[in-house]
Order: sequence, then C-alpha cells, then structure tokens
Amino acid sequence: MDIIITNSSDKPIYEQIEDQIKAQIMSGNLKEGDALPSMRLLAKELRISIITTKRAYEDLERDGYIESYTGKGSFVKGVNREMVKESVMFEIETLMEEMLDKAKIAKVSFDELMERMKLLYEEKESQDDE
Repeated sequence: MDIIITNSSDKPIYEQIEDQIKAQIMSGNLKEGDALPSMRLLAKELRISIITTKRAYEDLERDGYIESYTGKGSFVKGVNREMVKESVMFEIETLMEEMLDKAKIAKVSFDELMERMKLLYEEKESQDDE
C-alpha cells in the first residue's frame, strides 16, 4: 500500500492518509478483506506518530471503509460504491458553492471558471498518468 505524505499540503497528515486509503479502496487497488498495515508499522514507514495513524484508522472505521479486530488488525470493509460516490458528490457540491461565491465577488465569468476547471482537470489527469 503506497501512501505519500506531503508537508506542503494544507491537509493534516491523518487526512492525507485517510484520503489515500479511501482512493485505493474506491479504485479497487485495495479490496474487501485486504489487510492494512498495523498502525505501528504504518507510523514507522511514514516516520510519523502512531497517534496520527490511529486517528486515520479510527476515522476510516467510523466512515465504514475498514473494520478493526483486536489482536488481528484492520481490514478493508465491503463498501457501497454508490453511497460513497454520493457522499463525495455532496462534498464537491459544497466546495463548488464556495467557489461560485468567490467567483461572483471577483466577477469571474462562467466561461473563465470552466476554462480554469478544464485546465486543472487535465493537469491532474497528466499527474495521475505519471
């Protein structure tokens, strides 16, 4: 399981871990029943506090992505992809509303927004291909 932590991100480290594990589950790289590294091992590999990995795993368990068993470890839980997609779409819509509010204040046109969105999307696509 590859997890890359960046200090330049605005997101806390535990959220970076959560997001990357969620993405691997949604993409199928991690499948139902797959074992995750222990909190201690992940903390050691990433050179971070075990408290940080514990927070990430607790949040993932709360959100229904993983299940943990004392003495056995943490495992990928079967997820309803449609429910997860719906949840993500809600988050996207919330961010888009905030973006539109700022665009209105700055008098940015719809066409300018769409062009910027297209450029950002293409940039992300090319980064994912690397």
